[in-house]
Amino acid sequence: MALQTSPEQPAPVRQIANAIAGWVDRLGAVWVSGQIAQVNRRPGVGTVFMTLRDPVADISVTVTCARTLVDSMNPPLVEGASVVVHAKPLYYANRGSLSLSAREIRMVGLGELLAQLERRRQLLAAEGLFAPELKRTLPFLPTGVGLVTAPASAAERDVLENARRRWPSVAFVTAYAAVQGPRAASEVIEAFQRLDRDPAVDVIVIARGGGSIEDLLPFSDEALIRAVHGRRTPVVSAIGHEQDSPLLDLVADLRASTPTDAAKLVVPDVAEEIRGVAWARDRIRTVLRQLVDRELSELTALRSRPVLADPRSLVEGRAGEIEAMLDRARRAFAHALDRAHDDIAHHRARARALSPLATLQRGYAIVQDSQGGVVTSVDDVESRDLLAVRVADGRIHVSVGDTETLPLTTESDSAADQPPDSGAHHD
Repeated sequence: MALQTSPEQPAPVRQIANAIAGWVDRLGAVWVSGQIAQVNRRPGVGTVFMTLRDPVADISVTVTCARTLVDSMNPPLVEGASVVVHAKPLYYANRGSLSLSAREIRMVGLGELLAQLERRRQLLAAEGLFAPELKRTLPFLPTGVGLVTAPASAAERDVLENARRRWPSVAFVTAYAAVQGPRAASEVIEAFQRLDRDPAVDVIVIARGGGSIEDLLPFSDEALIRAVHGRRTPVVSAIGHEQDSPLLDLVADLRASTPTDAAKLVVPDVAEEIRGVAWARDRIRTVLRQLVDRELSELTALRSRPVLADPRSLVEGRAGEIEAMLDRARRAFAHALDRAHDDIAHHRARARALSPLATLQRGYAIVQDSQGGVVTSVDDVESRDLLAVRVADGRIHVSVGDTETLPLTTESDSAADQPPDSGAHHD
């Protein structure tokens, strides 16, 4: 029932706010259709805040739902998706704000179509069809370029004109196919496989102009994706405009934002390549000239050194050193010979001093019997024995006449050291 208020009896704010909350609560749960304009996931908060916008009027409302509900959606809920939300309106009296507490969210229309494409993308990605290591490098200058497109289409004209403007001698092999409608996927597959089997084709471009998501559905067909995955020839996907992203872009070796961009990717620009060659040639000349100049400067510096300006100076200097070394060697050798001569003379003197011949030269003699034995005592001989006396320069053969025994005294020893006089008792 309506509140009874007057200027004399106004209602407080809390009463009005609570009344509004009661009126909103009586509305109950409702189904609301709209487009997700914003999704806000706050860290550590179990509630997700979204903005649901009316696609026709400039009206929006805040929607809250449990994080588990949003995380369980497949594909994930993204901004721009069309949805139908089952929610209960709530009015928060403390903040004076109205929001919808979502209990269920469903994709509808284009959103449902995008959800199907996202599920297909996830399944094919799980099989590894979009793996980066499967991508092939396009040839620098292909001898033949295959083109799959609609006959007399703007995409065909853009690819051919831009490619031939960049490289006039490029050769195209075109395979026409429907690019829209129920037969588009099968015809594109047939045309692509025919070009893939052609050995004259080095790269294949699949091109189509822009269109709605429904128009581009054939280029997200699973059969086409698998056919391109089993390719022999590198593939360039040029479907739609920059914002369009069919599944063919993910499996192709290279994605072109437009058919015009595909022409720039498959062939080089001849004018740019000529400029590059000219720049490289000039650069090589400059580097080679700098290298030759540097080597000439080093050669001039080497030739200006005294040793190369007059090579004889080095020989003459070394000749003086050799002469000095020879003189030093001669002196050292002469000193070594003198020392060796002195050592030999010294050793010779010592050897002579120790030799028995030196003793004989001092007047001593060695007496030997007829058997060659040395006579050391008078008892070793008898009268009339024949003896040989060894002196310094020979032997004297004598006969024993008489013997005399002398006492072994110091004086006799001293006398024995003296050479025998001429009056010895022997014949």
